Amino acid sequence: MNKPITLADVARRAGTSTAVVSYVINDGPRPVAAATRERVLAAAAELGYRPNRIARALRSRTTGVVGLVLADALNPYFGALAEHVEQELTGHDRLMLIGNAGYSAERQRHLVERFLAAQVDALVIVSADATDDVARHAAQAGVPAVYLHNGPAAGSAPLVAADNEHAVREAVAHLRAHGHHDPAFLAGPHDTGPVGLRRLTWQESAAPAVNPGPAPGPAPSAAPDATPGPAPDAAPGAVLLRSAYSRADADALTRRLIAGGVMPRALITATDEQAVGVLSGACAAGLAVPDDLAVISLDGTPGSAHTAPALTVTRQPVADMARQAVALLFGRAAPAPAPRATLIARRSCGCDSR
Repeated sequence: MNKPITLADVARRAGTSTAVVSYVINDGPRPVAAATRERVLAAAAELGYRPNRIARALRSRTTGVVGLVLADALNPYFGALAEHVEQELTGHDRLMLIGNAGYSAERQRHLVERFLAAQVDALVIVSADATDDVARHAAQAGVPAVYLHNGPAAGSAPLVAADNEHAVREAVAHLRAHGHHDPAFLAGPHDTGPVGLRRLTWQESAAPAVNPGPAPGPAPSAAPDATPGPAPDAAPGAVLLRSAYSRADADALTRRLIAGGVMPRALITATDEQAVGVLSGACAAGLAVPDDLAVISLDGTPGSAHTAPALTVTRQPVADMARQAVALLFGRAAPAPAPRATLIARRSCGCDSR
């Protein structure tokens, strides 16, 4: 009962040779008459035949598998990227394996080495550490690779990223249209990668119209990753806040700022996870959104439409990014301009999403 179905079994059921079955299953190298092809496919379906990927890999010297190194599998933004990468790879008849780096540079290197040892056909790297060009190991092994969302500026593989500068300018302009001329910015613990670009663009965009605002005091020593306060290099009056990329840290930071009476009137968050934490902290402290605090987030994950109130976001073009990355992997596209985010106006900024 547990004996695997073979090509010979399918050939007997279809009344043809194993060679013809192989041509049908592998879509070549020789053509097969339409009627015979349908008979083979019907026999394979009746018997429950599944191609042996290992045997195919030995014959073709390819595994049909692509490795995806994900910066953080728990973050919904990266989850959305992974979903679209998998959809694109399915169109190329490739199976995707995911490795979670958990924001660890060491784990990222380990995953790349493991995927290469498993003889993957290609690598997609959503980098957790853009200072380490891990794609160079793939290049040395002759395996195509591409960075997605984040990667070294001059790495050994192409980088497909969104137009982060455009997203921030859209957010700043939208908040100004609501009368907020000095929106604060919630960045991460460190200014690297896309978040660094977003922070720099906010700084440049806010500079012409900023007004001096209150300077939040230092965070308690128990929360070193959430350190509110104006950055030394920020434009005069602009307020740069920092927290880790988690709901809990952004929630705690928001409560402290509100308790100290120094919560900004308008805020742009670098990620949706931080924005959800801000909404939670504001609700717990009795601060109304958007009446007392306007919020825009720069990720636009699917769950952002279902917060209370619904988040206004610049929805990142994850589908276009995944499409470009996979096309580059298989040599079917040249590097293209960075795709742009779309501003989705909802309640958290003061728009009526009805």
